[in-house]
This record gives sequence, C-alpha cells and structure tokens, in this order.
Amino acid sequence: MSKIIYAIEYLSVWVGRAFGWCILILTLSVSYEVFVRYALNAPTVWAFDMMVQMYGALFLMAGPYALAQDAHVRGDVFYRLMPVRYQASIDFVLYLLFFFPGILALFWYGAEIASDSWRYQEVSWNSPARIQIYFFKTLIPIAGFLLILQGIAELLRCWRAIRTGKWMKRLDDVKETEDLLMEQEPSAGH
Repeated sequence: MSKIIYAIEYLSVWVGRAFGWCILILTLSVSYEVFVRYALNAPTVWAFDMMVQMYGALFLMAGPYALAQDAHVRGDVFYRLMPVRYQASIDFVLYLLFFFPGILALFWYGAEIASDSWRYQEVSWNSPARIQIYFFKTLIPIAGFLLILQGIAELLRCWRAIRTGKWMKRLDDVKETEDLLMEQEPSAGH
C-alpha cells in the first residue's frame, strides 16, 4: 500500500513542481507587458490572455500538489486535538462524501468542456489576438484526474492511519517558513 501511495504522491509533486514554472513565465510576461505598455507605449495583444492561461494552469495543476503536501486549508481547531484514528476516520468519510463527488464532476464536465472546445477549435473572445484556448481547457479534466488519483492515495493513507494509529510520512518538498521555525529546536541559552 505504501508504494502505491508514494507513487501517486510523487506524480502529484512532480506535476506541481513542473507547473510551478508557470510563475516564472507569468512574472516575465507581466514585466514585459508593463515595460512595453508604459515605457514604449506599445501594449501587446497577447499578454493578457497568456497571463490568464498561465495563472489558470498553475491554479489547476497546483491542486493535486497541495493535496499531496497536506497544504489545503483546514479548520482544525478541534481536529488536531483528536487521536489519529479519529482524524483519519473523519478524513476518510469527508473524502467519500464531499471530495470525490466534486472532483468526479470536475473531471466529467471538464472532459465535456475540453472536448467541445477541441471540436470548435475555440479561441479567446477577450482579445484581438484570438488565441487558441482548447489546449488550456484540456487541463481541466487532467487536473480532475490527478486529483482523483491523489484522493485515492489520501483514502489509502487514512485507511492505514485508522489501522495503525499513525499517519504515514509525506514526501518532503518545500516547506513554509513557519513550519521550518517550529521544527527547529530552541537554541541553547535562549
């Protein structure tokens, strides 16, 4: 079971890291647009659409990554005080009742939206550049599929925690500064 969980988690982390480069592309395109618009008085026709697509791609593909890193927002005022078996039981039920129906809808209807977009060779109506957006819409069902996979890994993780009373360690990746500070031991003499 651990191999399956870690394989899915590795895929989610890898995809999240790959799409993290959208931030760099987004930053460079915004900087370029600001420069040519205000310094050269020559705005582009493509920058806005590209920025929207980069942000959308980042947002969609960061979902499985955030789930794999247990980084989604959670109201855990009482949850964190509960024993691991109760936490895992609650998570297991909530994944089944709320997560999977929503994500299955994202995948199913996202596939329909992407299919229609490809059939019509859809272009953006927001810009005179009329850029193609069917490539971007394909990310909707892909993100849904990756979230389904990561959700299965989370269910398996919960099942294991219910049985053992301990959470499996997650794959290490970047951490929030606050988390790093909490992990440090107090220095001697402070």
